[in-house]
Amino acid sequence: MAFGSDVPVPDAAWLIAEIRSLEDQKSALAARQARLSVAFDLLQRREQSDAGMPAAELGAGVGAQIALARRESPAKGSRLLGLAKALVTEMPHTLAALEAGQLNEWRATLLVRETACLCADGRCAVDEELAPDTGTFDGAGDRALVAAARTAAYRRDPRSVTGRASHAAAERHVSLRPAPDTMCYLTALLPVTEGVAVHAALSRNADSLRAGGDPRTRGQLMADALVERTTGTPGGISGIEIQLVMTDRTLFQADSEPARLPGYGIVPAGWAREVLANPGNGENTALNVWLRRLFTAPGPGELTAVESKARLFPPGLRRFLTIRDQTCRTPYCDAPIRHADHIIPWHQNGTTRHSNGAGLCEACNHTKETPGWSSRPRPGPLPGQRHILEVTTPTGHSYHSTAPPLPGAGAEAGAGTSAGAGAEAGAGTSAGAGMEASAGASAEASAGKGADPPQPDPAVASHRDRRDRRRERRERRERARTLLRARAKSRQGAQ
Repeated sequence: MAFGSDVPVPDAAWLIAEIRSLEDQKSALAARQARLSVAFDLLQRREQSDAGMPAAELGAGVGAQIALARRESPAKGSRLLGLAKALVTEMPHTLAALEAGQLNEWRATLLVRETACLCADGRCAVDEELAPDTGTFDGAGDRALVAAARTAAYRRDPRSVTGRASHAAAERHVSLRPAPDTMCYLTALLPVTEGVAVHAALSRNADSLRAGGDPRTRGQLMADALVERTTGTPGGISGIEIQLVMTDRTLFQADSEPARLPGYGIVPAGWAREVLANPGNGENTALNVWLRRLFTAPGPGELTAVESKARLFPPGLRRFLTIRDQTCRTPYCDAPIRHADHIIPWHQNGTTRHSNGAGLCEACNHTKETPGWSSRPRPGPLPGQRHILEVTTPTGHSYHSTAPPLPGAGAEAGAGTSAGAGAEAGAGTSAGAGMEASAGASAEASAGKGADPPQPDPAVASHRDRRDRRRERRERRERARTLLRARAKSRQGAQ
């Protein structure tokens, strides 16, 4: 809301009241979205069942469609759908509180999360006991709300709550997230005893070094010890590859155009040059520096490459797609790339070339095979336009994803080329890179991966049986996809 010079500005009390009113409306709209999401899930399951989809696959792609509609990642869309189902079918009091503005969506999510281990009847009982729609949590913070939900859940079913804690260890994992200023967060989810033991060991080591006169801070010593004990080498240099993409001007002419580190994002040009000059920060680290060239179209910076005759993407072309797309190409999804796949499927005469390839996470690659989903590459408005992917859902809605710009895109690049730079350690570490789309890689893939190897007769028969079953499943999905497309077109025509 804008206030002109001739319009009196409301007083502070009115502004606070308006902010509160808008917050209540946001909560009510979140409740409305939950009801619509559940209705959409039921409708999609019915249509998929009518189309002949197996019962075990009903509901596939529903969370992804909700995610696209809400401009969220597919993983977040699935969580929102789960939240909606719990609120609408099992927690009516919490849903009523959300509709009335007594809870916001996050606090409703906390209540759903803390009762997830209960059966439907138990969850309904906890919802009735807490009765958030009666103002139970007015003025209470998140911790108080979580504590009340946990207490009620344990009172209803202590065995399930205890079992949830014992099974939590199966979810242990390590994750990596970017942090500002070329740093990152390395996070480990561990059982509490193991996590405390790791922290205590690092603390004792840091205290011992500090007592011996080491000038580093306690936090620095703990971080350095973690890296050295995990990788086995000081500074963390080991036999792995990290790719650093930069323009030739940044590498050779001290240009300020930032570089890009796949899996992290944009990094300063000076930092990138320093990594190439001294990546290990160690006196005994031997590095062999090498370069790969990335050829791009002038202006937009669209990568160019060669076509392959193979069904599978050869290694060079896979590397090309990873560098071009950076993260999963599904709109709003920024998960790491796990699969390089055809946009127009191979069995629909899709070609194995960069324009018909996309880097996808595992979940999105499976979702696009669900009946009713389709994808196609879209030409840009200008020659050399960055790669555009169009995704169409079973309801007929279309969403677009444009490949992110490479370093130097949009700037004058001489003959229209951008150079990738890197460093390779003696142990096999490389900190640089780019793309190598060689004819040799394509020929190798075409000759080595395009045909089945000779096998004894029993194995050949078994292979043929599996192939026939796959063909039958593919044909069944195609029939279901055709039916859903026809329904989507008729729905669009009616609109």
